[in-house]
This record gives sequence, structure tokens and C-alpha cells, in this order.
Amino acid sequence: MSDFHQFTLSKNYIETLRTNGITTPTEIQTEVIPLLTEGKDVIAQAQTGSGKTLSFLLPMLEKIDPNDHTIQALIVAPTRELALQLTSELERMSGDVNMLAVYGGKDVHQQVKRLDKHVQIVIGTPGRLLDHIRRETIDLSNVSMLVLDEADQMLQIGFLDEVEDIIKRTPSSRQTALFSATIPSDINKLAYKHMKNPQQVRIQSRGRTVEEIDQYVVETTDRRKQDALRKVIKETQPFLGIIFCRTKRRVSKLYGELKAQGYLVDELHGDLTQKKREKVMESFRDAKIQLLIATDVASRGLDVEGVTNVYNYDIPQDVESYIHRIGRTGRAGEDGVAITFIAPKDKNMLSMIEKGIGKKLKKQEV
Repeated sequence: MSDFHQFTLSKNYIETLRTNGITTPTEIQTEVIPLLTEGKDVIAQAQTGSGKTLSFLLPMLEKIDPNDHTIQALIVAPTRELALQLTSELERMSGDVNMLAVYGGKDVHQQVKRLDKHVQIVIGTPGRLLDHIRRETIDLSNVSMLVLDEADQMLQIGFLDEVEDIIKRTPSSRQTALFSATIPSDINKLAYKHMKNPQQVRIQSRGRTVEEIDQYVVETTDRRKQDALRKVIKETQPFLGIIFCRTKRRVSKLYGELKAQGYLVDELHGDLTQKKREKVMESFRDAKIQLLIATDVASRGLDVEGVTNVYNYDIPQDVESYIHRIGRTGRAGEDGVAITFIAPKDKNMLSMIEKGIGKKLKKQEV
């Protein structure tokens, strides 16, 4: 049976999935749901967009005791955007479980008040979780399930020590699940140090990169790059597009210049307030803006339907970042287009990416 009835899930969750148009489990859901339901620890390697979120949310919801008003489950996420996305997915699945997202940029005292109100699932970023732990406003001593989501990003941002501190505040008897697009040695060490005989699940991304995405490269110079971008936008006519830049400063500079030229554009990076970030994402999801200019870290957890084009204004610094960026388009079987702009100095990086994905990028003339 290739539907959710094959798992030991409550009928109301299966019905909620069906109402949301989800009837067939993805590969990672088929592998991970039974393992987590049986109480096993899991290390799962899968790209964003594989359906991994439901693979741990469904078993987690099944384990929540509605009569127990302590924190029973904890999800640690690297960014505020991902924490919010996970919270909204949880809210969609369950109306009667008390949950709270804790992250920087929101009033900590408001979160403290909410934590007093019988919260059963907490979704948080490492920094703000530790803040609450130090204030003794959060008690993780009854956590029976811990999920570390996008673990490689936590490592990349420099949160590894914080994550270890958080793990130590939970009972050693807890069940642990770790999800990551890549499993570098530091993540492996962390996993085996804190997990009990973890089951490894690896979902191969098809062809290393998503096959539905048409990938091109545009050769230009740093001086002519912005002109080349404008021409490519005109030629490709995106419905929704994301433009990736290397730094916050470059995001803001490009945003100012495109906005002045009349483009429907906004920016997303770490210097924005949480309220502003949420407003930007809402405008983008509602297609009130056509182009979103973002840094890599800000884009984690950025899952928007209808993104037709990704533009790598600055070439990614490694293969995994390239795969992650272009994975923002071509979701759910739709076609997508990814265009990378390179200056002469970027040719070695391009060769490394092409080698990593096992494919030569087609050149596009502007």
C-alpha cells in the first residue's frame, strides 16, 4: 500500500494530510516514519524538499500525551525562518497540541509567558533556546523526542557547541533524530556521541541535483554583471525569482539599485528585524514582489511554491550550497530554471561545481 495507511498513524492525521492534498508518502517518509514510530534513533541524509519535515512531525505528534502539560518534544533548527516554517507545518497538522517557536528577534518575555501555558512541543534556534535555559524559563527534563533539523547548517553557522549544550539538558532516555543534507565528520561525531544505535537513512537526490531544473551559466565581468542580470530577467520572465548574493552588503546594494529601476523586489538577510523578515516572506509568497534578493543563510527553510527561477548573482562557494540554492525552484515536479553568473575569477569554482554535480552547465548568451 503506497499511502499513509501503511503506517500506524491516527486517522485524523491521515485525514488532515488528505485535506492538504498529501496522499502518497515520499521516499524519506516511507523509510523514516516506521523507524521513529518504533522508537529508534535516526540519522537521515536528505535534501530540502524531500518531505523530511512530515517524516518526523507525524511520529512526534503520535507520541505526545495530551494529558501531560510538560515539554515532551524539542525541534532545534538553525534559522528563524526554518523554525517558523516548522511551526506552521505543525499547526496545520494538529489543532490540539500546544506548541511554541522560540527564536531571536521576538520579545523574550512574551515567550516566557507562553512557556508558562503548558507548552508540549518547542521549536527553537540554538541561541534563543540556550537563553531560556540560562534564565531557567524552559525545562527540557521531560523531553522524550529530540529532532535536530538541517544539522549541517547549524555547523556552518557555528552552533555546534550550543547544540551540544542543549542536548545535555534533555534526558539520556530520549529518542533522537538528526536530519542533514550532508553528514560531515563533525555531525557524525555529534550523532554517535549522543544517539543510541542510530539507524542511517540516506535518500539520494536524483542525479545529485534536481533533474527538473534547467541549469545555465552566463559569462560576464564584475562590472557588467548587473547589466547581464537585468537582461536575463527580461529574457526569462520569472513569475517568482530568487537572486542569491554572497554577503548582506551585496544583497542590500543590489536591492537598492534594482528597486530604483522599478523592479518589484525586496531583500532577505540577517540584519533585518524578525518582523521585517516575516513581512518580506509574506509579500513574496503572495507574489506582491517578484524578485527576492537573499544570502545563503537567510534562505535556509525558504520553501515557497511558485519559484520559477533562481539567479546565482554570486557563484556559490561550494557544491552543497549550489545544490541547496537551485533546489528553491523546480519544487513538487514543476520545471525550474537556475542561472549562475560567473566572472573570469570564478572559473575554478564553476569547474568544482560541475565536477560535484557530474554535469556541465549550458552556456547562455546574453
